[in-house]
Amino acid sequence: MNDRLSTLRLFVRAARIGNFSGAARELGLSQPSASRLIAALEEEVGAALFNRTTRAVTLTETGATYLVRVEAILAALDEADHEARGTGELRGLLRVGTSSSFALRQIIPRLPAFLSRHAALKIELVTNDRCPDLVTESIDVAFQCGALPDSRAIARKIMELPRILVASPDYLRERGVPTMPTDLAHHSMIIGPAHSSPTFSFRKEGRVTSVRVESQVAITISEGVIASAVAGLGIAASSENSLQAELEAGQLVRMLADWDLGSIAVNALIVSGKTVRPAARAFADFLVRELRPPRRALAQLSELPESVSERPNQ
Repeated sequence: MNDRLSTLRLFVRAARIGNFSGAARELGLSQPSASRLIAALEEEVGAALFNRTTRAVTLTETGATYLVRVEAILAALDEADHEARGTGELRGLLRVGTSSSFALRQIIPRLPAFLSRHAALKIELVTNDRCPDLVTESIDVAFQCGALPDSRAIARKIMELPRILVASPDYLRERGVPTMPTDLAHHSMIIGPAHSSPTFSFRKEGRVTSVRVESQVAITISEGVIASAVAGLGIAASSENSLQAELEAGQLVRMLADWDLGSIAVNALIVSGKTVRPAARAFADFLVRELRPPRRALAQLSELPESVSERPNQ
């Protein structure tokens, strides 16, 4: 491995995982060879791309800018190779960002079916319960539920997940079953990502009913909210999809089913101005088909153009 393109791939991988030895191992190199190649690249570029310590390597400001440009070049080459092959085969590494709950409950169970069709593709799931920084974390495509704070990202809504209220049977036996939204004022609510406000608004037959609730427990991850509801700590709001297993097992019970608590949008995100990699587009389309109920169909992810630099969030 001594050509410029291979060195750039090594640079990108080292930047992503934060060390030379891991990147070298993945690409079949020794750690000293990888270090020499990166040093030669820095000399050719004329700038330091990494800050080196005994524990890790991190990108310099110049390195971070260089990474964005190099990834765009590699993505364009990936697209060209994909078209030239004409077989639909996907190769390389695809970095997918999403929350831990969405990864565990929606993506991972469906990965075997996708990867069985694309044996030459590797997927790295970057799970975090905040919206990822697509640039600094080198995310090819992210799936975000709810708010979209990253203005550098282009968003395509792929589905709406109905938000519902649930509690454990033990909690309801002890505290009673609410029959009206106003009854929630006398219950303990679990505050989480799906509904972080202490005020809940419900719709029914054209009218809106709002109630302010009390909470002993607030959790920043969806899995924690669900576990807390199962443990009987209170009533929780989450998406219907994420609660399916617990509802089917009888660990949680839905309430106020005839009141509309709104929905949570799921968006696919890519960096503004970045070429959409074939693997990112294919994986997004796959999840759309797997997750979206036919009667709630929205625009297909395959409608994402190869360059989306001019399109705003929607």
